[in-house]
Amino acid sequence: MTVRVIFVAPAIGPGLRQARFGGEGSVDGSDPLDAAGVRAARAAAPGLPATAHRYVSPSARCRRTAEELGIPDAVDEPALRGCATGRWSGRTLDEVAAEEPRAVMEWLADPAAAPHGGESVRQLCARVGAWLDGTAAALGGRVLVVAEPDVVRAAAVHALGVPGQALRRLDVPPLGGVELTGRADRWNLRLGGPGTG
Repeated sequence: MTVRVIFVAPAIGPGLRQARFGGEGSVDGSDPLDAAGVRAARAAAPGLPATAHRYVSPSARCRRTAEELGIPDAVDEPALRGCATGRWSGRTLDEVAAEEPRAVMEWLADPAAAPHGGESVRQLCARVGAWLDGTAAALGGRVLVVAEPDVVRAAAVHALGVPGQALRRLDVPPLGGVELTGRADRWNLRLGGPGTG
């Protein structure tokens, strides 16, 4: 059964604007959207396709983005939570690099590294890939997901079958996203905005 999964990143807010580490319990994921983010999400709402299934990363900013996009009924999906960044949660990369330069270098170079005590990029990609190949593939039809930027990037990495290190080379702007079509273990990435097609 073929499924079309449209991932959309949250609108801008203080955590994204300051490029803070996210993850479970972080300041980043619980930050509200700012006024510009609310306006942008409302403006993007008409461009989203109708979908039978709607999911959201379990963070306040993703939930608020979903509401402003006109999908308040999106289901919280724990498998699509942002990467757990342990003791780095809520801090900026510059702050962490000043205190733990070797740990940051290790984290940037090795997708299996988790010097912060949280989750590695490899683990994030495996978790998101398992959700895609399991839950999403079984749904069929169209699926809309409002997810943290690292989750959107992990979905793209899984779909393309590239190493986890590629995740750091993908940029996902606020309200940007990717569209995947296919089925378990066979995904195609469609380039363009989340509302295309």
